[in-house]
Amino acid sequence: MRPIHAVPVIRAVAVLILFLIAIPFCDAQAAASTATATPETVIHANTNLVLVDVVVDEHDKPVHGVERGRFHVFEDGHEQTIASFDEHRAPDAGPAGAMPLLKHAALPAHTYTNIPDYPESSTVTVLLLDGLNTPLSDQMNVRVKMIEYLNKIKPGTSLAIFGLSTRLRMIAGFSTDMAAVEQAFKNPKAGGGQSALLDTSVTDQQVGATTSALTESATTANAASANAIAAGAMPGAVSGPMDAVAALRQFQADTASFQTDQRVLITLDALRQLARYLSAIPGRKSIIWFSGSFPFVIYPDSSQYDAFSASRSYMDDVRQTTEILSDARVAIYPIDARGLMPPSQFNASVTGPPANNAYMQEREQTVLEQDSMRQIARDTGGKAYVDTNEFGNAVADVVENGSSYYTIGYVPASKKFDGEFHKFQVRVDDASYKLAYRSGYYADAPDKPSTHHAGETSPIVAASFHGAPPASQITFVARVLPASDPLLQGIKLTEGPMGDLAAALKGPAHRYVADVVLDLHGLAFDTLADGSHQAQVEFAVTAYDADGTRVNYLEHAFHLALRPDRFEKLMATGVSLRVEIDLPEGQGSLRIAVHDLAAHRIGSLEIPVRVQK
Repeated sequence: MRPIHAVPVIRAVAVLILFLIAIPFCDAQAAASTATATPETVIHANTNLVLVDVVVDEHDKPVHGVERGRFHVFEDGHEQTIASFDEHRAPDAGPAGAMPLLKHAALPAHTYTNIPDYPESSTVTVLLLDGLNTPLSDQMNVRVKMIEYLNKIKPGTSLAIFGLSTRLRMIAGFSTDMAAVEQAFKNPKAGGGQSALLDTSVTDQQVGATTSALTESATTANAASANAIAAGAMPGAVSGPMDAVAALRQFQADTASFQTDQRVLITLDALRQLARYLSAIPGRKSIIWFSGSFPFVIYPDSSQYDAFSASRSYMDDVRQTTEILSDARVAIYPIDARGLMPPSQFNASVTGPPANNAYMQEREQTVLEQDSMRQIARDTGGKAYVDTNEFGNAVADVVENGSSYYTIGYVPASKKFDGEFHKFQVRVDDASYKLAYRSGYYADAPDKPSTHHAGETSPIVAASFHGAPPASQITFVARVLPASDPLLQGIKLTEGPMGDLAAALKGPAHRYVADVVLDLHGLAFDTLADGSHQAQVEFAVTAYDADGTRVNYLEHAFHLALRPDRFEKLMATGVSLRVEIDLPEGQGSLRIAVHDLAAHRIGSLEIPVRVQK
């Protein structure tokens, strides 16, 4: 029997009521069960079938009609027997709106779900606008070209848009309505901004100009010193100004390395959040990542006083992230948002002489950044686009690439659920096609927690951020109503303030009730000797005002133990939770997050709330 993970100490003193009977919106509950019980999800949870999505290209065009018998799959060097095979093709263009999203059943009023809508076709595409790693001018250029592209996009294409600054935000959910997507691009609140960790750094040209001034000062001082020594007036030369030059360069290198540390940490966390969000959507998913720079390595700089102090390697962190993306069947398509980049020495806006070897250093850094984009693309089965200004063509190519592929299924001959990452290789007989596919998968037992997320910090905190993408590893349906609503008449409310910040609310507080139906298929249960099932769950509700400021929250961890008969019934109907929280007047939102403490799975959803007198 696996040991139970320790439940963290929770500061909130909220009351969470666990109901073992359905709350009165059974249609929504049925929708949750129906929408999550897709054939692919059942296969993933109950069998050892591994699915490999393979894009086959020839001269950058997808190849169709490759027979099953020509494919060969190898896991850890050993060929596997192919158990299933499917070819996916991009649908023919039709009238606008001809390919609607596959939606769950209609929900009652004031009822919401984190079960994602996704296209009926095999194409699931996310645009990630990276403002953290991209200069502001390039961000604006990307938005202008994307708006131009949306006017020419193939009808029926479905896109979702996310933005990255200091954290990940959803700008627009999946939609085939390009007019709505265009409005999301133009919304000032969704606009880009200057990166606090990139654009404010000291440039090479500024350092070059400052260094030249210091060097000139040093030369003058040393000349005076030499004359003084010749006259017998001084015992040695002046070295202070030259030390200042070295100190300035070392300070710049250390500052840049610290900023890069922060950018890498935030960026990789955002990609992991997107992997969690997209993991519940069947099939292959594509993320088009518009970014300006993302280095894997900062090499030692022999021109610095301490050549190694600013050096870094992020290879292990990136590898872990690409493995999580790969396991979720997410392919990354990086597009260098800087486009074609002439050397900065030809930029008319640059004044002053460049720093020593500035051009070579600049080019080496660009090559490193673009190599990192290519590596992330290769490891996840995507493709990198660099040194191009044709962003619209690149996106069109990704959409076509992402919807034309083969899915190969096999049952590993080893039949080991060891929790390790297993790599595979794919070959096609008698052809020189270019193949793109994810690098491998985690061999996690379906009835035990995964260990490959163990290094992540506080998943429920990340899932509770305002504007963060909804996570759908654990799905649920939620109804949020004021306690005064007629549907809640007769219920007994908890006395006193509800929520950790309830006492600090400005103005009168209004009690709201959230009824949540939790689908148990997303939880990892331990089976005990007496046949009962148990899981460890953390539940959080966070309230935000219209500006995104947290105004109240509560958290609770509980132990869910079910007898065999109750377990079977609740697996079909879900478990109902009820939570109360006090909210201030005005427009805001309520974010609900559920965390399986053992399996490190997350479900989250943000619900708009307008609290009136």
